[in-house]
Amino acid sequence: MFILLLTYKKPLAEVERHLAGHRAFLDKHYAAGELVCSGPCDPRTGGVILCRGNDRTQAEALVREDPFQIHGIADYRIIAFDPVKSAPGFEPFK
Repeated sequence: MFILLLTYKKPLAEVERHLAGHRAFLDKHYAAGELVCSGPCDPRTGGVILCRGNDRTQAEALVREDPFQIHGIADYRIIAFDPVKSAPGFEPFK
């Protein structure tokens, strides 16, 4: 599993211009079963995406598809982790 941490490099006005494309990217990967959850940070300096899988190469390929990455809106940090303990009901997401 991976945590994808986004940090905005551009002003929020620029983020907003690419938000529809970013959300379409997210929708595509939710439909494919690759994402668990996502959302903006508070304060809105970036975002967080929880991604299934244990192949870093696939996570890196996914990141390259994001309009935020393509247009230089955000930097991504990819953190691999093994969710060995979780709340009841989380099992289907592992």
